[in-house]
Amino acid sequence: MDYYVSDADGTGGRLRREPADFRVRELEAFASEPLDADPAAYPHVLARVSLREWDTNDFASGLSDRLGISRERVSWAGTKDKHAVTTQLFSVAKVDPNDLREVAISGADIDVLGRTGRPILFGDLAGNRFEITVRDAGAPTNAEGVTADLRAFATGNHGGAAGDRDSGADNHDGEANEDGSAGSTGDGGPVTVGVPNYFGQQRFGSERPVTHEVGLAIVRGNWKGAVLAYVGNPHERERESTREARAYVDETEDWAGALDRLPRRLGYERSMCHRLVERGPELDAEDYRAALEAVPANLQRLFVNAAQSFVFNRILSARLERGLPFHEPVAGDVVCFADRAARSAAERSSGQRPRDSDAPDGLALPDTDRTQRVTESRLRTVRRHCERGRAFVTAPLVGTETGLADGEPGEIERTVLDDLDLAPADFDRPGEFGSTGTRRAILLRTDLDLTRAPDTDTEEALTFEFALPKGSYATVVLREYLKRDPSDL
Repeated sequence: MDYYVSDADGTGGRLRREPADFRVRELEAFASEPLDADPAAYPHVLARVSLREWDTNDFASGLSDRLGISRERVSWAGTKDKHAVTTQLFSVAKVDPNDLREVAISGADIDVLGRTGRPILFGDLAGNRFEITVRDAGAPTNAEGVTADLRAFATGNHGGAAGDRDSGADNHDGEANEDGSAGSTGDGGPVTVGVPNYFGQQRFGSERPVTHEVGLAIVRGNWKGAVLAYVGNPHERERESTREARAYVDETEDWAGALDRLPRRLGYERSMCHRLVERGPELDAEDYRAALEAVPANLQRLFVNAAQSFVFNRILSARLERGLPFHEPVAGDVVCFADRAARSAAERSSGQRPRDSDAPDGLALPDTDRTQRVTESRLRTVRRHCERGRAFVTAPLVGTETGLADGEPGEIERTVLDDLDLAPADFDRPGEFGSTGTRRAILLRTDLDLTRAPDTDTEEALTFEFALPKGSYATVVLREYLKRDPSDL
């Protein structure tokens, strides 16, 4: 994320001073049958779980341990932040609903909903609704100027060179509305803002952002490099003992010795080391691939997804630098259309009648299965569709079947891939490491309600309320306001 699109100075401030400052609730698009439905036809039990300070993967492991089942029998639709209060859906295969209901886990409330014919899968949600409080903001009145810039970006009415967007040179200080709202239209209601649809820091690792490095090594066929990137590769934000253990791995490649040094809490790293010790002293590429396969399947996919996300973010930054619009296409772009799926997620899970869209009211969901290349002759028509929220400009999440754009957008995509020494064919990898790819909308719009309220005698708290479609990141919106390094959010 090379640039800000708002020129206004930031507010400063801190996220997640306490977990309740960051609340996330899934906008559900996955229905269930009653609990007394036939377990043979509906073997998965669906539950809505509220979590406080739980990493999603860690909770799934803790839940499976309490139930005495394999971790692979627990599924969910979206990975959430650990330092937060979250509400999300989980499904558990072949479990007695009463056993699930009676599980006692600190910081977790489990509400058993019903049965489904298949597990809930990544992406089986419409989006997320956020309520986020920023504390210790040094300049809360700057929120007014940021909001004005983001409103302009949502419609293309912004100015300034892309290369200057991270400077914060222009300060749009403004007065709050009478009701204390810094981001309203004047009547206290929400306003539509837009930001580049970057993948947030969490995609790459909040404390240790290396997940994309592992993925890039995988798609390049460097299996050993991928293991070293995950097990070795110390990061300055980690504890000293952890950094020392990772440095030992880099220096010696002694996997048995690494097991003596790596903390117990690094369970996935230790699983890889165990697998390598089992494979013997003479290791080849297949052994290192087997080590990567020792971690859960969803984490294997995440490695490659993070590599795709890294490429996508690079493409968006290059588009900003070129000054190409995000709200409307230029010739050569590929657009997708708004979700009007004939078969909804609820239908797929329970056999119910389809509805017109998986999108809740007021939340537009891009349907990346319905794309169109934009030619000069179609440019005016497609721009009208984008203006009315019926179409979205996209960039690739590169995979083996990803078609790149034409014209200047295609030139940007190919240049980024060349710089990273990547090609779509590189994503033809075995098992969970392969990906056919897709495309993703490049502009993230949302109706945002922003209020200011006293926090202490000398400070104000900013509260942001908004909803985002699945796969989009609240921290990408918040970074524009706080103007802080993503790793500090």
